Formats: sequence, structure tokens, C-alpha cells
Amino acid sequence: MEKIGFIGTGVMGGGMVRNLLKAGYSVNIYNRTKAKAEPLIQEGAVWKDSVSALTKSSDVIITIVGYPKDVEAVYLGENGILANAKEGSVVIDMTTSSPLLAQKIYEEAKAKGIAALDAPVSGGDVGAKNGTLSIMVGGDEAAFQRVRPIFEAMGKNIVYQGKAGSGQHTKMANQIAIASNMLGVCEALAYGERAGLDMEKMLQSISTGAAGSFSLSNLGPRMLKGDFAPGFYVKHFIKDMTIALESAKQMGLLTPGLALAKERYEELAAMGEENSGTQALYKLYRA
Repeated sequence: MEKIGFIGTGVMGGGMVRNLLKAGYSVNIYNRTKAKAEPLIQEGAVWKDSVSALTKSSDVIITIVGYPKDVEAVYLGENGILANAKEGSVVIDMTTSSPLLAQKIYEEAKAKGIAALDAPVSGGDVGAKNGTLSIMVGGDEAAFQRVRPIFEAMGKNIVYQGKAGSGQHTKMANQIAIASNMLGVCEALAYGERAGLDMEKMLQSISTGAAGSFSLSNLGPRMLKGDFAPGFYVKHFIKDMTIALESAKQMGLLTPGLALAKERYEELAAMGEENSGTQALYKLYRA
């Protein structure tokens, strides 16, 4: 089995690493804060002290970090992944990041005999924990087929989308769909609450009908319980919407629903909720 290097063991990465370990893979890990990785080390992951050390001792390197600037920092430069990866290795960025940056990494990797895939995910902390993530992949299909068993250890809906950048463009479409949907979910729950409905019964009815969605079924109950812990951070969702708006603008596409959702989430972040889960948007409707 390929030896995996995994960079970024946060809310999403931790669950993904655990599923790789369960599948029998040897996993090297690196995180900016070692203390946060200690539970994974105790479960069998091997700590490496730097990006370069992890890269040199791995066949497939997976990253899931915060922002495009973090992706650029970890891949490019003399201490980055591409400068230290072995020829013939595969690098997989599973961060939600810029399609243009994914294409740049692909081209620089190809020049060094390294295969690069952009493979962002959807499914939140629950999907990461349960190994049921939706994984959307861009890059060369041969590289995708080579590492497909690795993806299968972390997700269920795994789709090869096409050339480099296609995975990120697909994730942008995903985030655009979620953004407007989150407004609808919050408004529906606020309406039901204001009308004096039994909220559990209301949610039971509408979540299984035409209004059903992941956000309604999985985040709706958290909203009603006042559970705003992050499965996916508000600050990261704002980052995703910013990338999507920029990409849409480059293509000459108007996305007013996305723009409104971003404005509302920025309002939420200004209240000090940037590190809350995206379901904290409900607070704006209950204020």
C-alpha cells in the first residue's frame, strides 16, 4: 500500500486520517500545532516535524488546510511539497481553494514528474468522521485511478470531474448551492418559531419533502438545540464564497443569491462568530 503523508489535521483532517488508518494505510502527519495531532499519533499516525520531512517519506501527499494562501505556502517554495516530493508521487489538495491555483500547482508538479489532483470535499465533520464525504476530483484520470482506493477510505460519492481545476470548480458550484439554501433553512426555521409551531414536528415534515437538504436535515436540528459548534467554520465559508464570486466574475456570471449570502455571513462574522459553525447564521434571525 502507498505510504500517505497528510498535512492539516483539523476538524476535517482528523476524521479523514482516522479512516485512512482504519483502512490499513501507513500515515505520516504534519500540522502547525503538534499538540492538536497528539490523539492521531496515539492512534498510529507518524508525526513528521516539517512539510519537507513528511513529503520526502511519503508516496501520496494529501493536504487540507485553511485558505488559498496556505495552500500556496505548503506547495510552493524551497521547503514546500513540490520541491521535496519524489518523482512519480501524487499530491492531492483537498482544501477548498482557487481553481486557478489548482491549475498552477498541476503545471508545476507535472514539470517535476509529479501528479497533482485537486479534490475538495463536501459532507462536513460528520462526513469526515464517518468516511462518507463527497469527493470531487480534477487532474489526470490515470492519477485519479491510482489513488482511488485512498479516496474510497474517506468518502462514498467519488467523482472524477475532469482536467486540473475541475474539482475546485465543482466545489464552487456546491458552495453556491449551499449558500442560498442556508438562507432558506434559517428563514424557514425562524418563520416556524415565530408562528408558534412545534419545531421538531415541523422539521420532521419539511426535511423529508421537496424542501429536504443536507443543511436542513443535519444543521437544522443543531440550530434548534442552540448547538453552533463548528463542523465547518463561518470564516472558511466566507472564504469559499469569496472564491466562488471571483470565479463567477471571471466567467461573466451574475450570482446575486451568493452575494447576499456572503453579506449575511460577513454580518455574522462581525458579531464575533467567525469561528462558529455555519449554522450560527440562525442567530441573525433570532436576534
